[in-house]
Amino acid sequence: MKQANGQIKVWDPLVRGFHWVLVSAFFIAYLTEDDFMTLHVWAGYTIGAALLVRVFWGLVGTRHARFTDFVTSPKTALQYVKDTLTLRAKRYLGHNPAGGLMIIVMIISLVITVTSGIALYGAAEQAGPLAATFASSGEFFEDALEGLHEFFANFTLFLVAVHVAGVVLESLIHRENLVASMINGFKRAESDQPQV
Repeated sequence: MKQANGQIKVWDPLVRGFHWVLVSAFFIAYLTEDDFMTLHVWAGYTIGAALLVRVFWGLVGTRHARFTDFVTSPKTALQYVKDTLTLRAKRYLGHNPAGGLMIIVMIISLVITVTSGIALYGAAEQAGPLAATFASSGEFFEDALEGLHEFFANFTLFLVAVHVAGVVLESLIHRENLVASMINGFKRAESDQPQV
């Protein structure tokens, strides 16, 4: 949908809602950790539910929401990163190849974080949907789950930092506010660089 001001609708409400729900839930979960377990757990469940919706939408959603629109080979993504670092990266209306790879890696990291968190909650607190499965798993297994959960939570935080840096750099290179486009759904339709 193109507007009179040269803007085009790129991000549908589900993609935008998912993005901001995920940001909020992840930081709530990360910051509450052991101190507010109920809030931590519900934030984790929210992340899990959001991921299920996003994967479904990645298969059947609007053009720029679908994985087929932005998943490329790692080689293509790496070349895009090199082009970005030399300020020669092409502008994409949807996710660029590096952004597409980041989404896949972030989804995988979050799935491991949520799954290990639910298992840990069952083992350590004898609560949650996996309580019956992991309640008597033993201290070694509980420690292993805790290590896995913390590693991937911290790895996800690292990915978030890389993602934000990429958004800032892309915004500067293409003179475009990508954060605003993830709020209102619109991006500039025309560009002095080729659009893909």
